[in-house]
Amino acid sequence: MSIETTEPRSLPVLDSEEIRVLGALMEKSKTTPEYYPMTLNALTAACNQKTARHPVVNYNEQTVALVLDRLKRKGLAATVTGGSSRVVKYRHTIALNYQFTPDELAVLCLLFLRGPLTPGEINSNAGRLYEFDDLSEVQTVLEKLSAGAIPYIRQLPRQPGQKEARYMHLFANAATLETYTSEPAAAASAPANNAIEERLGVVERELAALKAAFEQLMKELNG
Repeated sequence: MSIETTEPRSLPVLDSEEIRVLGALMEKSKTTPEYYPMTLNALTAACNQKTARHPVVNYNEQTVALVLDRLKRKGLAATVTGGSSRVVKYRHTIALNYQFTPDELAVLCLLFLRGPLTPGEINSNAGRLYEFDDLSEVQTVLEKLSAGAIPYIRQLPRQPGQKEARYMHLFANAATLETYTSEPAAAASAPANNAIEERLGVVERELAALKAAFEQLMKELNG
């Protein structure tokens, strides 16, 4: 009886929809294993999340179903049937085609869902996918993924004002890769900007409450 081994394969060319659906399947297989494999409805909701996604999209179930068909033809997704549930469910099969380790899958998943990221951003956002010990471990994984006969990621030129260079995956088609190299680091800066806006909102509400309390106190004193 012969034993089949997984040989290195060339990278598939994926469009932005395929990258989002595949990334969502990869993410949920780790973060919510109790709901994985995923129903079409759950997968559509995962693709359309407004957090941890760049860009934010609004797919319908028909779009996701068509994307799943394309991913199945490329050997990156599969249908799961049987068991106690009659609902068709879906899972990714990227680990069957490529010999990625769990830490490598975590890095690729983040790059699929968030676009180009710095090592620091990968380290801070990977917790639910894989717990890196430190930044140097992230850097080691990035170097492994960018080296070898088939590079899976590559480093982008450092943006003005950035201390770290960003990394992007190479699974995308030319149009999607072009957006990675031409657009500013919107995905990287958005979480920080959102956090600043939230803090400013809290400060403004606190100041308004203090002002109202002060005005009420003055009225009572003058009354």
